[in-house]
Amino acid sequence: MPIVLLVRHGRSTANTAGTLAGRLPGIELDEIGRGQVARTAERLGSVRLAEVLSSPLRRCRQTADAIAARHDLTPRIEDDLTECGYGDWEGRPLRELAAEPLWRSVQERPSTVVFPGGESMTAMQARAVDAIRDHDARIGESHGDHAVWVAVSHGDVIKAVLADALGLHLDRFQRLHVDPASVSIVHYGPQRPDVLAVNTAAGDLGWLASPPDPTTQVGGGAGPGRPS
Repeated sequence: MPIVLLVRHGRSTANTAGTLAGRLPGIELDEIGRGQVARTAERLGSVRLAEVLSSPLRRCRQTADAIAARHDLTPRIEDDLTECGYGDWEGRPLRELAAEPLWRSVQERPSTVVFPGGESMTAMQARAVDAIRDHDARIGESHGDHAVWVAVSHGDVIKAVLADALGLHLDRFQRLHVDPASVSIVHYGPQRPDVLAVNTAAGDLGWLASPPDPTTQVGGGAGPGRPS
């Protein structure tokens, strides 16, 4: 099966302002975010990418465009990679939301949370995981089992996908960190998903041309660059 690179969008104007953007229009990368995205695109420059998929929201599309431009690709929009539907919480300051009774549940029992006027966190995880797994299978059929592809999405969405790949209950997903413009790497193998990296912000990714063999991990495996 292919390898998927889960990329969070760069820092946005809402991140800078300390507000919960959600699906509000007009939120885009700030100056620091554009620099973060440029560095991430450079990290992926030596990786042969089969496809780049993106959430429909502008901050993700800007991130996907920067990555795809180095590979002569056009990003494909996937609605199921969009941000969690925070409903009435969208646009409000995070400091204010932290005083809401629901905030504690978001941090400790997210599987029980339905945002007022919005989406449940379990629904968000389900549609994102289904989208990633479906596209991974499709890309494997179209481009071969050694294909590498990118999915550009949002912090909570990527954490939810990683939690599923790690076999963690959604109530543990807040233990994961996914920073702006970070790259996390998952291989959906025939036996189980293998999480090859989480929340990386630097380093050469050329090793993806010869990733670790997930079938030989007794004792830790030999790592990338194994003999063919």
